[in-house]
Amino acid sequence: MTPSHVAALVLLWAGVGFVLLSAVALVRLRGTPARLHALAPASCAGVPLIAAAVAVDQGPGRAAVKTLFIGLLFAVGGTVTTIAVGRASRQAEDGGAE
Repeated sequence: MTPSHVAALVLLWAGVGFVLLSAVALVRLRGTPARLHALAPASCAGVPLIAAAVAVDQGPGRAAVKTLFIGLLFAVGGTVTTIAVGRASRQAEDGGAE
């Protein structure tokens, strides 16, 4: 095993751990705000770590840069989506008032 392969495996399993942690928390927690918070580890850490693992496995080059960019988009997009869903659910609970 090469050091880059070991690094890719460590990143991959760390990302998978965050996604599994989020899945367990999503099942166990009740209420919209708690469930939205449960998704944060998967979107902010899990998917970017998995993308980093794939990029390390691909080696230097354009494919790795594209993969890292996709991981960054997921991290930012997950956060923005969570904020939008939280705001919409709060407005729905308040009867549409801001």
